[in-house]
Amino acid sequence: MYIKKILVIVVLMGAVAMGAFAWYVYSVAFSGNTAFNNKEAHVYIPSNATIEDVIDELEPLLRDTGSFYAVAKQKQYIGNIKPGHFIITRGMTNNDIINTLRSRNIPINVKFNNQERLEDLAGHISQRIEADSLSLITAMRDSKFLQENNLDENTALSLYIPNTYEFYWNSSAETFRDKMKLEYERFWNETRTEKAKKLNLTKQQVISLAAIVQKETAKVDERPRVAGVYINRLKKGMLLQADPTVIYAMKKESGDYSQVVKRVLYKDLELDSPYNTYKYSGIPPGPITMPDISSIDAILTPENHDYYFFVADVSNFGYHKFAKTLAQHNINKVEYVRWLNNQGLNR
Repeated sequence: MYIKKILVIVVLMGAVAMGAFAWYVYSVAFSGNTAFNNKEAHVYIPSNATIEDVIDELEPLLRDTGSFYAVAKQKQYIGNIKPGHFIITRGMTNNDIINTLRSRNIPINVKFNNQERLEDLAGHISQRIEADSLSLITAMRDSKFLQENNLDENTALSLYIPNTYEFYWNSSAETFRDKMKLEYERFWNETRTEKAKKLNLTKQQVISLAAIVQKETAKVDERPRVAGVYINRLKKGMLLQADPTVIYAMKKESGDYSQVVKRVLYKDLELDSPYNTYKYSGIPPGPITMPDISSIDAILTPENHDYYFFVADVSNFGYHKFAKTLAQHNINKVEYVRWLNNQGLNR
């Protein structure tokens, strides 16, 4: 009788212990373990991360990192950490969080526009994906890649068409570059390619001209008209004489791309640079900035007119006055120069 009582007590104690353990397991794995009030939180796990790295990333978001570690170990997540961008929602359990980190790498939108140099683009992109700016610029300038795609140091920027693209956060520099190549090929569809051929321009030349249009006017509706001026000049064998190319040449010559030049002086026009379209004929060797798609399409479908000159319209800021003759242009230019002088813009 005494032995039976002992056995009953042992069985009961075992049941209690098992119940307590089951409650502990449930509370650790299946109770909410988030500590943020927003609806969701974004988590970025780098490549080759350790469990310590993961916990460092999650610590501000969790009520109890110890329980998370216990479940991660139990579910064998520690030896199978995946890099990427993940979204955890308020009230998630450790079990939910680990399942999310295992298999729900969410793409992010990467947007870029109007960068003047590959270095600027690399710096911009490195703030949005895992790849750092050094690895990005190295991939973008890889000589073998450039040669395979008929590009060089001057034209390499033309590969990157400004837009919003979807990437996984943990994309490498080469992944970014190679996807941009595919997007470039997709952009240059049959219609655009045929338009370039009719203008007797290569794709790189189109983008180099579009970059000038981009710098000349911020007004999208005016870009086809400005493009028409440069197409007319090319057809007639005239110098492009675009002030933005001189400014770019000045920046390139000095190495100071942050300088702001509001007025091009006559002495600047003597700068000996292939980008100076007052001194060298034809299209510059590469784009002076990354043009918008609207500027590229403006070159491909320029307005058909007889204008060869234009100058800023001081009575309608942002737009320009166009002229068919040099005499008319000089009249328009006097008004603009007078306005510059009144503003005290000597540089």
